[in-house]
Amino acid sequence: MQRGIEGTRGGTISVSAVTVSGVRRGSASAAIGWGGLISGALDISAAFLVYWRFGLKPVPLLQGIAAGALGPRSFQGGMATAALGLFFQFFIAYCVTAAYYAASRKLHFLIERAIVWGALYGIAVYFFMNRIVVPLSAARKYPFSWEGMAIGVVIHIFCVGLPAALAVRRFS
Repeated sequence: MQRGIEGTRGGTISVSAVTVSGVRRGSASAAIGWGGLISGALDISAAFLVYWRFGLKPVPLLQGIAAGALGPRSFQGGMATAALGLFFQFFIAYCVTAAYYAASRKLHFLIERAIVWGALYGIAVYFFMNRIVVPLSAARKYPFSWEGMAIGVVIHIFCVGLPAALAVRRFS
């Protein structure tokens, strides 16, 4: 919804109306906040589901995320390191969304074609995390698996890249 404001010379200036919940379109904090929250929640939920399928429990998964900073001792930290892992999960999701938002300020096609670029961004995030971030972290390194890569790429497309891109588009 657009409203016009009468200018001093009789012209009309368009301004965006306030959207649902009083959040203005074009809000960086709303784009990053919602994108990070949704992608973080979807990504960790998908990870829980995949790990459950392989017989693994949520707490060691979260401790494994914390192991990126703490190393193997994170598995002796109980719920405290699991909570730290959950914090890192959402921190990364907010950073991923913030990076997409920042890029979209100059590269407008990221907003105009959010589905295509969000999917590609999810793939890029997967490879960045698994080929750069994790190897440089203190986390345990696992051998390469085609199945693991396929699952990870699909999760990152639908649970990371697309939610980030669509939130940025929604609030841009």
